[in-house]
Amino acid sequence: MSRLTDRNILLGVTGGIAAYKSADLVRRLQDAGANVRVAMTQGATKFVTPLTFQAVSGNPVHTDLLDPAAEAGMGHIELARWADLILVAPATANFIAALSHGLAGDLLTTVCLATKASIAVAPAMNQAMWSNAATQENMSTLTKRSVFQFGPGEGSQACGDIGAGRMLEPLELVTLCEQTLSVQTGSLSGALTGKHVVITAGPTREAMDPVRYISNNSSGKMGFALASAAQLAGAKVTLIAGPVQLETPKDCKRVDVYSADEMHKASITIATNADVFIATAAVADYRPLKSADQKIKKSTDELTLTLTKNPDIVAAVAQLKNKPFMVGFAAETQDLITYAKDKLKKKKLDMIVANDVSRKDIGFNSDKNAVTMISADSEITLEVDSKINIAIEIIHTIGNRLKK
Repeated sequence: MSRLTDRNILLGVTGGIAAYKSADLVRRLQDAGANVRVAMTQGATKFVTPLTFQAVSGNPVHTDLLDPAAEAGMGHIELARWADLILVAPATANFIAALSHGLAGDLLTTVCLATKASIAVAPAMNQAMWSNAATQENMSTLTKRSVFQFGPGEGSQACGDIGAGRMLEPLELVTLCEQTLSVQTGSLSGALTGKHVVITAGPTREAMDPVRYISNNSSGKMGFALASAAQLAGAKVTLIAGPVQLETPKDCKRVDVYSADEMHKASITIATNADVFIATAAVADYRPLKSADQKIKKSTDELTLTLTKNPDIVAAVAQLKNKPFMVGFAAETQDLITYAKDKLKKKKLDMIVANDVSRKDIGFNSDKNAVTMISADSEITLEVDSKINIAIEIIHTIGNRLKK
């Protein structure tokens, strides 16, 4: 079950070109089980009509501060009490400035001032406007007041510029809403407060020559989701990442590595001061014995490559004098539980998370996963769900075991 099931989300839409994405966002939130209502500024109605949002949400759209159709004409109070989360997407520079200064000149800013629900903003504006000192100071003010910041992303913009300022894509925003409500409802709240969590993620690449390497299909998504969840649980997070194309989770320290040897050295160094070590990385078991200095030419029909074994990172960290709480991952294609239990015992782990990477609907490169968490005295199976939801359950379980 999604963490958004039956949760009430008020989507605030302000006057930016990214408002066209917000109609899709409504549907994505509803697909995840949320109840969605929409409040629009007058500027937003110039980009997308209220009728569009009424059609996709199935609910009346709110645009007026004093709504004669609302109970006692106090529609803003009704919305403020109804919402579990207010998500403003897109959030323009003007809206961010107004909210940071406590202005209440329209329906949306008034609801934000009147609510006790969590508030999140998804900035969307020209890259120069985003980097302007005034905007950055306003956003910093909101962050200090516990307003969640979702994005912005980077890339090409409607004005032709390239840089930070793009509104995140709808599915990314849905994931962030799931995270936010997980903290709000207490499933992650304080679970790892004061703990240092080290996580390895992604693949490693083992060079054959300057242009070729041996690797695997790991995207790093599971490890990055765990890093995000651990940070939300109050931990100090260090993410040791192989070569992946993923944005660093907020407030996490990232150490980029390339090969298994580099990941091994980084892990041993950093894990000496860790409370929890989570090994999600798909580390190459072998590497070429020798890496050619120059590109290997295609001169024969066959090429013989001699491989040598890479260091076992998880086993090495588990041998540390003051070893952290050890969580391994077992990515298998057959006999999943058997292999996972064997790995748990051999490598002296406290917990192992087993997942079947032969399935097409989960695992490598997928946004979903299904796992079984195994320890010496328990087995907990998590059915197919988003990787962030799986990550939240894993971090919640780790927190509970540390308390014991």
